[in-house]
Amino acid sequence: MRSRTEHRAARRAAVWRAAGGKGRTLGVAAAAGVVLAAAFVVPGAIGGPAGAADSSGGTDPTASGAGGEPGAESPVRGGSPDLPAPKVDMAIVRGSEDEGRTVNLTLDDGPDPRWTPKALELLKKYQAKAVFCMTGPNAAAHPELVRRVIAEGHRLCDHSISHDTAMDKKPVDHQRKEILDAKAMIDAASGGERIWYYRAPGGAFTPESRQIAASEGMRNLGWNVDPSDYEQPGTERIVKAVKNQLAKGPTVLMHDGGGNRAQTMEALEQLLPWFKEQGYAFSFPKAG
Repeated sequence: MRSRTEHRAARRAAVWRAAGGKGRTLGVAAAAGVVLAAAFVVPGAIGGPAGAADSSGGTDPTASGAGGEPGAESPVRGGSPDLPAPKVDMAIVRGSEDEGRTVNLTLDDGPDPRWTPKALELLKKYQAKAVFCMTGPNAAAHPELVRRVIAEGHRLCDHSISHDTAMDKKPVDHQRKEILDAKAMIDAASGGERIWYYRAPGGAFTPESRQIAASEGMRNLGWNVDPSDYEQPGTERIVKAVKNQLAKGPTVLMHDGGGNRAQTMEALEQLLPWFKEQGYAFSFPKAG
């Protein structure tokens, strides 16, 4: 039997592929002549258990019960001696780095030449900030957008190469290649600017993938609020879902790539001023 998290990840992957996601981004990378770094197998390492199903943004084997308390973070340090030592905490982060009433906006699957500029314009209009979780091939195809994201005060996040939502079922060498090859492509596009986070596609984290990301200084980024905007349920439903779910915690998952994001942009146009009216300050997820 599939868990609820697995069903959602599978459905999201199907929607992403139907929108031209995986095939399109890999095709763009090939057309751009991007050479991916060769991955290697870590001796003695395996994919590892998926852990407890985490309804607030990823599987975390350190969580108690079905995902633990929304917004909670379980400190995980040390990790496997067969992998590089983590430079930052390996825990999946969902909380804000600022205190008080905050919201952390995160946008996945870009950069996209149609939707990322619209997102940036809205964020600038309402003096908001966000984390852009980019796939490596999309970053390689649109380096000007990567640089614009940085120039306008937002943060970068590694969102893998192929958006494989079954990464947690694959060998460690596959996970490592997905994370590090994407990082190399984003680094090349940005000119070596800091990549603050890693977000596993569909929340398919493993202890090994979290350590690989942390060894590169990237915090593992989960979420609290998921309005399923990738399914294009309608602007009103996206807005309502975000407002209703904010009690779970501050980190909101939305999309600026992977398909038609007109509804997401319309929702942001309504949500950004609403956040300010409700007294929310725009923050970033913890990165230390």
